[in-house]
Parts: sequence; structure tokens; C-alpha cells
Amino acid sequence: MHVVRRHWFFAALLVLGAGLRALAVLGYRPALWFWADSFAYLSSALDLTPLKSRPSGYSLFLKPFGSIEAVVIVQHLLGIGIAACVYLVLLRRTRLPPWSAALVTAPVLFDVHQIQLEHLIMADLLFTALVAAAVTVLLWRPQPTWPFATAALGLLGLATLTRTLGLALLVTAAGWLLIMRSWRAAAAGAATCALVLAGYATWFHTDYGSYGLGGNSAWLWSRTMTFADCGRMDPPSTLEILCPSGQRLAAPAYIWDSASPLVRAGSRGEALAGQFASLAIRRQPIDFLLTGLKDALWAFEWDRVVYPRPGTQSAYVFPARIPPFTGEIASAGRTAGQLTTQYQGSSADTRVAQPYARWLRAYQSVGYLRGPFLAVILLIGLYGLARRRWTVLVPWAFATTLLFLPPLIAAFDHRYVVPVVPLACLAAGLALDPVRRSRGAHAKPHHDRRAARVGTDVHGPAQA
Repeated sequence: MHVVRRHWFFAALLVLGAGLRALAVLGYRPALWFWADSFAYLSSALDLTPLKSRPSGYSLFLKPFGSIEAVVIVQHLLGIGIAACVYLVLLRRTRLPPWSAALVTAPVLFDVHQIQLEHLIMADLLFTALVAAAVTVLLWRPQPTWPFATAALGLLGLATLTRTLGLALLVTAAGWLLIMRSWRAAAAGAATCALVLAGYATWFHTDYGSYGLGGNSAWLWSRTMTFADCGRMDPPSTLEILCPSGQRLAAPAYIWDSASPLVRAGSRGEALAGQFASLAIRRQPIDFLLTGLKDALWAFEWDRVVYPRPGTQSAYVFPARIPPFTGEIASAGRTAGQLTTQYQGSSADTRVAQPYARWLRAYQSVGYLRGPFLAVILLIGLYGLARRRWTVLVPWAFATTLLFLPPLIAAFDHRYVVPVVPLACLAAGLALDPVRRSRGAHAKPHHDRRAARVGTDVHGPAQA
């Protein structure tokens, strides 16, 4: 009973957040699809073959369910679990009252675009859940021990198998462990992560004859096409076919447009794209950085930027209507209907059911985190770092990496911004810890009077 009284506010927020997710499950059955990426993941799950263009960790996640509806229900539960991770870390590592810690989780529980991402058959939600779990484990103790570091970096290794962006987070986490002088923990975590990645790379080798996680140079090349100036780059004749001409397009258009220079390059395109991108970045490094930074700042706009083109797919909203699957080839020579039928025994065309969809669409016009508020949340985390609240460093560094790296190496997309929110909120909550500790004092949260003998004070890491 004491637990219920103490955490009643967070429990109430959880119920309301679950209610919004129930509207999604009832209103858009069985799921929302992102053409054609969703079907590529599904095809990989059915064939148990790694994708060449991206990691297939999400496909392995899909494999055992055999029901699209079950997948989205689990993803919604993972979304609620992300909010729970933020709440638990704040209770564990700060003296914030429970109601205040619960408020920090509100953007995760009530942002309609978070809920839409959970309802989408895409890898992003699983990636976010794994990262949130890893951060929770890393911050659970003032000084990370090797079992916790092993679990955390193992989770980040699994996250990397859903999105290669996890590699940057792995480096960040390992660097933090070294800053904390947790040498044994860093070594144990690195070894575990290496085993996870090596296992996947070996699987990849069985199908493609080379070790890797799956990737495509075309994305980085398309990014460089928005600023590349072949007059300044002076590319060799073999790369001139990829030089931009005419009006500059949004980065993804250079991949999907039928008139793209990449199409003209034919089978050589992948190799040439990598060489061109490398040359463009080396010859125009300032343009490369400024272009990515400018696009990343769109995340702070008051209204969501629909990019790269208008339409429900790029805006990531719950649409008013969804056309049924067409006979267009989706992946591996199979149509969307054939893939979903093979997966669950019936087609998974999205059906919009009223009044649930209408209620959710009414909510989505106001129920999301505006860009300027995200900027304020990130600034609060930065304020915590200025006050030497070093527990803020991991979630804040993760959040800024996830915000700025995708526009730098691929393109801006609001789908890439959503995973930033829970990490930024956690960093802000840690920064707002009301306790002012004296030099050399350790954190002593009110729920855990047993302070660790080895910990981190506000002035820096303690010697392990």
C-alpha cells in the first residue's frame, strides 16, 4: 500500500499513456507500415537472411511472434518501459520527489509521435528501448562495476544490430567508463560487445562472403550531394558520373529518384558512392559539418518540418485513411500481402477503425513535444554538466549524438528525433537534482541510505 501511495502519480500517468496506446491498437489494425523498409525487415525475418543494406537485429526480433498485432503490442509495452526506465533512474540517483520524477517522463508517455513510432513496423522503437535499458544499467550504481558494464555494453551491442548508429553510443559509453576509471568494467563491457557484434558479423559472412553489419555508402553519398562542388573537389574521371547537376534536391531524393546519378552508375554505384563521399568530406569539411548542423536544427522548429516531401510517410502521423497493399514488389520478389500472409497466415493491410482513430487524430494535433521545448530540455541537461553533475553526461551525450549524427551522415528525419526525447528528459531530470553536495560527498538518494563507498561526486569521478 505504501508503494501505491508513493508512486500514485506515475501510475496515473502510466494508465493515461497506456490509454493512448490502446487507441492506436484499436484504431489502426494491426500496425502502420513504412514502405518499403518495413517489408525488408519482414522478409529478412522470414528468410533468416541478414540484410545487406542495414543490420537485421529487428528482423530477429520479429521472427518469433508470427503476428503483427502482437509485435505492436509488445512495442507499445516497450515504450511504456522506456518511461519506467527514466523514472527509476531518477528515483535511484536523485532526491527528486516521485511526482517530479514522474513529470519528467510525460514527454515519453504522451508524445503522439512516440506512440506512432511504437505502432510502426520499424527498428527505431526497439533501438530506443535497448539504449534506454543500457543507460539505466550504466547509471544504476554511482560507480559502474564490471557486471553492470557488461550488461550495458551488451545491450548497446544489440542496439547496434538494429541501427548502426549504436556504434557511436558504444564509443561514448566506453569513454565514460574510462573517465570513471572503471578499467575492469570497461574491458568486460568491450569484450561482451565485441562478442555480440562478432557473432552477427559471422552470420553476415555466411551469406555475403565478407564480415560486416550491413550498410550502404549511398546514404552518406546522398548527404554529400547536397553540398558537393565538383569544381572544388576535382574528382577523378571515374567519379564524375556522380557529380550533382541542376537544382539541389533533398538528400534522400538522390537515392530514390529514377534520374539519380547513382542509377546511371549501375552496378558500380555502391563502390563509387563511397569514394565520392569520402572525397567530398575531405575537400569540403566545413560544408559537410554546416549542412548537417543546419538540418539538425530543424528539430527545434515550433512546427514539424515535413521532409523530404509532403505526405503522411515523412510526417510520421496517424493518417485519416490508408490504402490497401498493392501488387508492387515489396522485398525479395514478394508483395507486401504475400510477405504478411507468409508471416502470420493472413494479410496485414492497415484498417482504420472509428471512433478510435478519430480520437487519436484529434489528440495528435496538440499532443507532442514542440521543438523549442526539446531545446530547453537539452539546455537543462547542459546546465547540469556546467554544475558538474556528471551523472548527466551519459544520457545527455547519447541524446545529442542521436540528434546531430543522423543529419550529418544521412538526412534529417523526425523519426530520428523521437529517440532523443527520453534521453534528453533523463539528463534534464538528473540535472535538476536539488541536492547540493559538498566536495568529496557521494550521492545518497533518499530511497537508498546505503551510500556506495566508491562513487561519483559533483566534482568528478572517484578513483576505482
